[in-house]
Amino acid sequence: MNSYNRLRLTKVLKVDVETPTVKTLSFKDGLCARAKPGQFVMIWAPGVDEVPMSISRAFEGGASITVERVGEATEALHKLKAGDFIGVRGPFGTYFTPSRGSALIVAGGTGAAPLAFLAERLVKSARRVSFLLGAKSQKELLFLDRLRKASANVEVVAITEDGSYGLKGLVTDGLSRLIEEGGFDVAYTCGPELMMYKVFLTTEEHGLPLQASLERLMRCAIGICGSCAIGKYLVCKDGPVFTSDKLREVRDEFGRFKRSIDGRRVSINVGL
Repeated sequence: MNSYNRLRLTKVLKVDVETPTVKTLSFKDGLCARAKPGQFVMIWAPGVDEVPMSISRAFEGGASITVERVGEATEALHKLKAGDFIGVRGPFGTYFTPSRGSALIVAGGTGAAPLAFLAERLVKSARRVSFLLGAKSQKELLFLDRLRKASANVEVVAITEDGSYGLKGLVTDGLSRLIEEGGFDVAYTCGPELMMYKVFLTTEEHGLPLQASLERLMRCAIGICGSCAIGKYLVCKDGPVFTSDKLREVRDEFGRFKRSIDGRRVSINVGL
């Protein structure tokens, strides 16, 4: 068995509370310590279930995942403390390709997890990084302090839907004008799919290359079960990071349809 796909029991080193519904779990694992921004892991909550999680940081000897409490497995992960054990497989999938030029990052909600990891790596290569950080409210903004400490080359703009912090509106508001004026070489995005679809349409309009991290139902993470299919691709193997070229090939599904637990194609409400 491939060592990356072998389930490894490991100890939780630290648990950080990020928001009322989001926690970051750091754990020991040598393979995940070598992960690249955009890759994901399968995390087993003992006795409950195994779920896919983006890696939000990699460090010597281990890595971190940032978990939003949305179901039974994530609820179990939220109850863990330092010293408890989890199971981990991975890291899997494609990753963001760093830019040496000027980079635009658009993050929504917990999509900030892999993108914060990316921003900290980009400061070593990119000339400039503009990070649009969106959330519904101030209490749901992720990694604001972490991003501001990353580097003087990272410009962070916070946007909340209720206006409780930073600019008021959606993270995609004013995106077209920003791209026109910003002189960016590449854009990166992760977050709710409707948000990413709007980012895709806007970058296409301006001819700006995009890399987007997609989320789909994942069971095996190695391309066997097919539950994460989008068009001709499998998100676990061909993604989760997709370039503009690949997004064009699946634009009949991207932002429009996803698969249910029983494999049926169900509609995503494209209210743009």
